[in-house]
Amino acid sequence: MPAWWVCPERPRAAVLVFPEVFGLNAWVRSVAERLAQEGYAALAISTFSRTAPDLDVGYDEAGLAAGREHRDLVRADQLLLDVDAAIAWLQNTPAAGKPVGSVGFCFGGHLALLAASHSQIAATCDFYGARVSSFKPGEPGAQSLSSVPQIPGRLWCFCGSEDPLMPTQEQEAIQQALAAMPHAGHRYVQANGAGHGYMCEARNDFHPEAAAAGWKSMLALFAETL
Repeated sequence: MPAWWVCPERPRAAVLVFPEVFGLNAWVRSVAERLAQEGYAALAISTFSRTAPDLDVGYDEAGLAAGREHRDLVRADQLLLDVDAAIAWLQNTPAAGKPVGSVGFCFGGHLALLAASHSQIAATCDFYGARVSSFKPGEPGAQSLSSVPQIPGRLWCFCGSEDPLMPTQEQEAIQQALAAMPHAGHRYVQANGAGHGYMCEARNDFHPEAAAAGWKSMLALFAETL
């Protein structure tokens, strides 16, 4: 399973990074680099390792089509095996024994929500993980949002108010699922005026103010939990 690994000399904790459908591209690698600058060992993993392990495509129609082709081949059970493998690998690094968090964007946000059910994930940030209320990878008729009651750590879900891929019905479903666990420390964070992909400088929907706020909130959760 290819991955991008960045580790400061004395990491305070470790963070798994789940890419968008565009693979382990330059922006995802930059997220890992930024996390390392904040003191976190960051491991960005290839979530398409079984079908396109080296996928690294641009933010254009061709890249989106390629990414979606492999997205539709991902299975939730295999993702959790990948998380197991990644956490086991961390035990042979300077991050051994440290708390583990996760963050994902777009389809990676969806996968981060699923990964949050892992017993060793203490905090998760799901940025605009679409279709969690209507779809679960590899399980027709299921929905990833149903895994929220099994999440042992904290989950924050970030959505742009103008996201065309996450209609009001889905955003409300996410809010309701998180609110149903009042003592879990989960949170729904709405970025007003932001669309899909607002955290990524390489995308047309990049929203500087919302991105800065999202990054700040993510670091606050990790600082408190990890």
